[in-house]
Amino acid sequence: MGETYIVNGQVYIGRRFQAKTLRLVQGKLRVLDVDALIPERVQVVDVSGKRVVPGFIDVHTHGAVGVDVNGAAAEDLEKISRFFAGNGTTSWLCSVLTDTVEQTEWCIDQFKAHKAGEQPTSELLGIHLEGPFLASEYKGAMPERLLRKGDAKLLNAYQERAEGGIRYLTVSPEVEGVVDMIPAAKALGIVTAIGHSGADYETSMEAIRRGVQAATHTFNAMGLLHQHRPAIMGAVLESDVYCEMICDGRHLHPGVVRLLLKTKGLDKVVAITDSIMAAGLPDGNYHLGVNEVVVEDGDAKLAATGVRAGSTLTQDAALRSLVAFTGRPVEELLPALTENPARLVGVFDRKGSIADGKDADLVVLDGEDRVDMVFTRGRLLEK
Repeated sequence: MGETYIVNGQVYIGRRFQAKTLRLVQGKLRVLDVDALIPERVQVVDVSGKRVVPGFIDVHTHGAVGVDVNGAAAEDLEKISRFFAGNGTTSWLCSVLTDTVEQTEWCIDQFKAHKAGEQPTSELLGIHLEGPFLASEYKGAMPERLLRKGDAKLLNAYQERAEGGIRYLTVSPEVEGVVDMIPAAKALGIVTAIGHSGADYETSMEAIRRGVQAATHTFNAMGLLHQHRPAIMGAVLESDVYCEMICDGRHLHPGVVRLLLKTKGLDKVVAITDSIMAAGLPDGNYHLGVNEVVVEDGDAKLAATGVRAGSTLTQDAALRSLVAFTGRPVEELLPALTENPARLVGVFDRKGSIADGKDADLVVLDGEDRVDMVFTRGRLLEK
């Protein structure tokens, strides 16, 4: 792979846009001054005043373009990766919905097979297990018969099979054995989030003290705040955990998005899609794990109950929604899609910002915050 220089762009560094030249070589970044000498016989990409930002990172998604993560073979994971890259998501975690042990193991094997091959588009960083250690009362799209008590032995077996590839885990702290399992998850290199939960405040805070670092799709599928019973909602708002948010205008009212940002601060929110296989496709009948899902007007709901089941959101659309909902400049909101998720899942050493030596994962935005170009590890993605 030869050198590429990106010139004449406003580059997002230090949470502001600056006139810089970027050198991309062997998949890594180098930030140069605008008057830096550019050698001959290199690729020069003139972005003529557009904005260059870090690639987006989605830590919670169940699929896209007709592929459901729970049924995705290795080559299917690349289909998702290619679709995501086209929408600015250059890194992601595949979220495995609560399933049988056998199917979960199969998903882990497909992840490993995908990782063993070339990843020319969006990089699949690891696995997010959404369950099975979840509360039945707030199960959402989780099949109740497959929910389990906390089981560190099973989690250890999954992580061994994944060869360390499980990065993120959603649990309900009120489920028997879960709070005691949180330190074990941390020892396995897994970041734990709490969600799908009606846990009381005290139990939630104890889980956070034990090592929980995030809340899964905050406000959705969890017990809400009451002035006498703060519950899990009060605990995640008061504490320093990261809060996932789905900014599609359906899962969270714009006022709630503004409230969450004001309460948590711009450093502690993570914009996820929670997308399902219907993302990028028209309305119709789909599935999420073992569940039948109907999508109408882009809104995904379980066919059996009408309960909302993930989204059809993409991260570039989430960014535009955040701008529209808050009125804040894009430079204030970008950390929710870049730096914050990178810090949450432990990849900020190479992802999430534009700096010397980091992966050359870049998105070029036009004046309407739409994706104009994408670079994945230094390669310009073909449209």
